Amino acid sequence: MDSSLQQSLKISSEVVDELNLFLLDPGNPMITSFLSVIEKYGGVREINNKAMENGKPENLIRRLAELNSPYVQDLQWLREQKDNRAFISEEEYREKVLGEVNKKMSFKDDYAVTLELSAAQYFPWLMVSARQAVERRELMPGRYIRVRNMAEQVKDNDILAFAAAMKIIGSSWCETLDTKGTDGSNVHLGGPETITGYFGGVGQPNEHAIQWLDEFLHYYTEYGVRQVLNINPGTVLLGYLLHKIGVDIEFKISVFMGNDNPYSVLWTLMTAKLFSRPDGTSSLIGFNFSNSVDNVTIELSSGIRKALGFEDVVRFEHHILETYRAIVRQPYDRRTELIEITPRVKNISAKHEGGEVKVEETRERPSSILDYFLTKEDIEEQGIATHLERNFLDKHDAVNNTARALTENGLSFIAARELHH
Repeated sequence: MDSSLQQSLKISSEVVDELNLFLLDPGNPMITSFLSVIEKYGGVREINNKAMENGKPENLIRRLAELNSPYVQDLQWLREQKDNRAFISEEEYREKVLGEVNKKMSFKDDYAVTLELSAAQYFPWLMVSARQAVERRELMPGRYIRVRNMAEQVKDNDILAFAAAMKIIGSSWCETLDTKGTDGSNVHLGGPETITGYFGGVGQPNEHAIQWLDEFLHYYTEYGVRQVLNINPGTVLLGYLLHKIGVDIEFKISVFMGNDNPYSVLWTLMTAKLFSRPDGTSSLIGFNFSNSVDNVTIELSSGIRKALGFEDVVRFEHHILETYRAIVRQPYDRRTELIEITPRVKNISAKHEGGEVKVEETRERPSSILDYFLTKEDIEEQGIATHLERNFLDKHDAVNNTARALTENGLSFIAARELHH
């Protein structure tokens, strides 16, 4: 191999200097627009202070109580169960699965897999699964993804209740903001008749990138929502810039961004590295691979992540199961591959977006990715609330099946930290 040819790939310091000149130019309209949104919310320190205070569980619950929300009782029950250690512990779970063999097993805790569930649209669903977990001695996931309309969940106080619940059980969660191409801003998007409009991604065209930033800071300061889904290269960059100047937000990149080979992963992580903080942290805390990736790509991507110092910073979020309808060809089940790759790749999550394939086949209304975009009114009018709750519980069951498979193979998991670990 010609080493001199490889040396020609080196990025010169002059190129970095040119980039810095562009970013620091006082007349740069892109940067001044970005900074004006920061000033709107009172500056970096004020933004972080508001987010910390408004995101405290006691303050979230107090606001619910002032609104006479019935969710207060649910949250009190959840906290009582946590304090009374009613949920199964990690050690108890291992004994339940393995019996006496557990005493002889050595688990790879450094390679623990985060148990992830998507999408957790409604707080009452979470409570149903929590009560089931106590009754059946099951695990609650360590991470939840939400795709419910933000403005709608503000109206019924779901946003307050869900945020408080996550703080109580010790799980991370990610919201999906409303400012995106499906809000009508991308003129190419519609139904199947405009499918080519999706080829470039959902999109956040023109001024919508800055509007997304504004929306992010609103929910961060008002409800302590720290993590959101990111679907567009422009808003990914804004997320990097926001963290770089000191705002303590985080985001994950959606499967729709298409990280489906090691070179796309290098592109994603390279930009994160450019705008990382001096302590090595980034606002990019995870990204979904494309559903098409194989274990070779995941392992090569792990090498890139480690070389850039992000092994403990950026989580690889891998779809183990998908909704039965409207997103992938079925059967889609990656659990066996997960068991194979886990001992070699750190900081990975097992994302369950659907139930077990054999279970989904039996449902009167199997899960669908299109259900994520239904309004609460649509659900009530169609009379499908019970079906959607069942779909959610099927995902909860699938999470526990993955935890069992990991445990049987001497592998570790991360469930809701305050409940199980």
